[in-house]
Amino acid sequence: MSAGALSLSAARAVQSLTQSENQAIARGLKRQDAELLDQLIEQYQHRLLRYLLFLTGRREVAEDLFQETWMRVLLRGAQYNGKARFDTWLFTIARNLVIDLSRKRTMSSLDEMSEQNEDDRPFEITAEGPSPFEQFETRENSAEVGEVLLTLEPSHREVLMLRFYEELSLEEIAGVTRAPLSTVKSRLYRGLASLKPELEKLRKFRAVVAEAR
Repeated sequence: MSAGALSLSAARAVQSLTQSENQAIARGLKRQDAELLDQLIEQYQHRLLRYLLFLTGRREVAEDLFQETWMRVLLRGAQYNGKARFDTWLFTIARNLVIDLSRKRTMSSLDEMSEQNEDDRPFEITAEGPSPFEQFETRENSAEVGEVLLTLEPSHREVLMLRFYEELSLEEIAGVTRAPLSTVKSRLYRGLASLKPELEKLRKFRAVVAEAR
């Protein structure tokens, strides 16, 4: 058997295992298995809270929505069928709660917090070598990158977070955000393009502060 065939077989085995795990989660949620819910909270709590922090930009709001998200998981667990990754379903619930909160504040969606003239045409992102985001995160303190992300347009920030922190595919991000794939690509491109100048601004500001001391 060739190396390529072995790699394909290994990939299919991993995919099968993931599907099996997701289906086991789906069965447990249908039973409202409290022990399973505790395990899921322990496994996903940091990722979920980070996602909510990036969406809202406010810790107290993120923590409230974090609790509400897990309550929805418990109450609506029967809706999860195990065909998709559990984390994408979890992030979708969290995102919908953020949108519900935004509506109460007169915004109909996260998209209204972004530029109204957003171009939905796709942009091609090179797959060779590290992305600009990965280069920045390698060279810079990750906390600094996170701080700069909070200054970006919410829809761009969300796509960057899901792509590079959660490592979701573009298709999975489209499913979570309910946006066309071309729009996801556009937001990814624009978010990456905005990241470098914002990092440079932050560095200059900190340099000025350091000199003033």
